[in-house]
Formats: sequence, C-alpha cells, structure tokens
Amino acid sequence: MDNVKEPLRDAEQGVKKTLREVDGHDVSDDLGNAGDEIRKDLGNAGDDVRRGTERAIDDVDRKVDEETEPRPAQTPR
Repeated sequence: MDNVKEPLRDAEQGVKKTLREVDGHDVSDDLGNAGDEIRKDLGNAGDDVRRGTERAIDDVDRKVDEETEPRPAQTPR
C-alpha cells in the first residue's frame, strides 16, 4: 500500500502547486508549496520507517522461531 501512497502524494503536491499558479504567483504560493513538500517528505519518510520497523520485527520473530524450534534428536554413533 505504501508503494501507492508515495506517487499519490507526488501527484497531489503537483496539482496543488499548479492550481496555486493559476491566479499568478505570490509569496503565499511559495509558502504553500513548501508546506506541501514538507508534508509529502514526512509522509514518505514515515512510510520508510514503518517498512523498516516491520522488516526488523519480522527478522527478530524469524530468529526467535529458529532458536525455539525443537531440534531433532541426534542418534548416538
């Protein structure tokens, strides 16, 4: 789902930027564009952190499962 969110954020920001330019350019347009850019980047960074955290948790769970699985009994030689 996160892979879909990032392009949507980019598109949303582009649309807002374009609409702000329709009536001409002023300083408030620059401020709005900067705010949109910050929100987009924070959203994308949050998605990256969440993905990394989920991967780390999965890795730890996998390692715990490997360590706690009963080992097959070895036959004496």
